[in-house]
Amino acid sequence: MTRKVLKNKPLVEAIFELKWELTQVGQGINIDPHYKILVGSLYSKLKDEYPYHEPLPAASLPDDIAGYVVQHRFRKGENEWPLVQIGPGILTVNDTNGYIWEDFEKIIISAVTSLFESYPNAEKIKINSLLLRYIDAIEFDYKSDDIYEFLSKNMKTGVKLYPDLFKDTGVEAVPSSFNLGFSYPCKKPEGSIHLKFMKGKKESIDGLIWETMVQSTGDSASQMKEKIQNWLTEAHDLSDDWFFKLIEGDLERRFE
Repeated sequence: MTRKVLKNKPLVEAIFELKWELTQVGQGINIDPHYKILVGSLYSKLKDEYPYHEPLPAASLPDDIAGYVVQHRFRKGENEWPLVQIGPGILTVNDTNGYIWEDFEKIIISAVTSLFESYPNAEKIKINSLLLRYIDAIEFDYKSDDIYEFLSKNMKTGVKLYPDLFKDTGVEAVPSSFNLGFSYPCKKPEGSIHLKFMKGKKESIDGLIWETMVQSTGDSASQMKEKIQNWLTEAHDLSDDWFFKLIEGDLERRFE
């Protein structure tokens, strides 16, 4: 159900994230006992495609506080995208401007397959979270334009503060920051979809950032790697549907 590819897409980053359950070894201490073996084994699987290994500063963290923190990054070359990241209990695949869904999906499937093939006792991996996240951004001048009118007109999202809040109070009506978040349960895939709008930067210029996230956790997360491809298809279809419904009209034409 993939729609047309936008020539000037607003994408900042596309992220797939898989988390699996860690082993509790003490009160509040959870580790992955196979992690150190996993890093080397995973790299041997990925090195033909992603030979550039980039240890991150977090790689020096002690095991007892490193749970779910990305520590190693694998790329085709220095500063190149897409990339694969690994840490205790977490695998991510990230892409940016060159993102095309069909290619991104293949990389995810390859990375997840390599994880399961590299992990000792892979049949015991318990996935506790699957996340597909899109971060988009456009430049926006908050002083000359009304962000609430923009959201209403261009993204069909009506949010407006009561104007009298600013009357005779000395409070400037231009927001120095804002962060609007919405979450809704979904059935395909089973889980939740999250939508966020916030003030941020696009290449050092003030902008509107919005995130679309589809997430399955706990019992809703797929437990077998064979099911993850179905999850990806459903998560992408839902994200894609929401994205194009939000930008339909002037914004879509701006991105074409």
